[in-house]
Amino acid sequence: MKNCAYIISGSTASGKSGFAHSLARRINGEIINCDSVQIYRGIENIAASPFAGREITDNIDGVPYRLFSILPLTEQISVVDYLNMARDAYNNAIAAGRTPIFVGGTGYYINAIINGIAPMPDISDENRGRAREMVATDINAVRAMLPDDFTQTDPQRVARALEVFLETGRHITDFQNMPRVGAIAPDAVRILISPDTDVLRERIALRVPKMLEQGALDEARAIIAANWDTRRAIGAPQAVAIIRGEMSRDLAIAEWTTKTNQYAKRQRTWFRTQFVPDIIINRTPTDEDIDLVVGK
Repeated sequence: MKNCAYIISGSTASGKSGFAHSLARRINGEIINCDSVQIYRGIENIAASPFAGREITDNIDGVPYRLFSILPLTEQISVVDYLNMARDAYNNAIAAGRTPIFVGGTGYYINAIINGIAPMPDISDENRGRAREMVATDINAVRAMLPDDFTQTDPQRVARALEVFLETGRHITDFQNMPRVGAIAPDAVRILISPDTDVLRERIALRVPKMLEQGALDEARAIIAANWDTRRAIGAPQAVAIIRGEMSRDLAIAEWTTKTNQYAKRQRTWFRTQFVPDIIINRTPTDEDIDLVVGK
């Protein structure tokens, strides 16, 4: 069945979460997370999760929410893992008679939902653990073992590439060049929330101090305790720096705001080049935009 799902995306602070919730209430929808940070439990404020400041349950105001705050900070997942969980959530929503609504701004999750992923080998627990230990010990030495066309620097992705090499003797780029499989919703209605840059900057400037007020520093303590890689979430390095006495609150807010704006710019570039929307909303969404989508 075509167009039996929605993908709502946009840069951080664009208003996509609120829009998705309002749409879900109108069409008996079910929200499925496609944000790689909001999937973690205990950093809801830093992640700008819909559950920031809320009790973590399986719904908000009667709207089912899936794949939010489900993983501890000590656990890591691959895109394959995410895609399997997202497919289960999608199928369960369809079976329950609800419309799946994927919401988030993580490009490689969205790409996997629409286009699938390259087939990857199963990895033994031994090689997975060995890869993570080697990356933690000397990530530069590990990257030297990988091919020149592997350009990722994120420790999780470097470990993923290494574990594939340890398991098969082949580089991950060999598998990535194979035809993709496993798309969940290639015919989903794609909605891009894209307010003006000045509007985004204003929303970001207001949001960062609020994150600190609502509990981001407690979350930073949890990040330190879990030894979580702060590079994986905008704002995590700054919140941790405040706790450690390495940065003043005002400086942290300024740097956090700058980093968030830079991230939003990268997201907009990705959407412009990699995401083909069916509907573009060039403002902070309103009820009129819900009417537009439902009407179509």
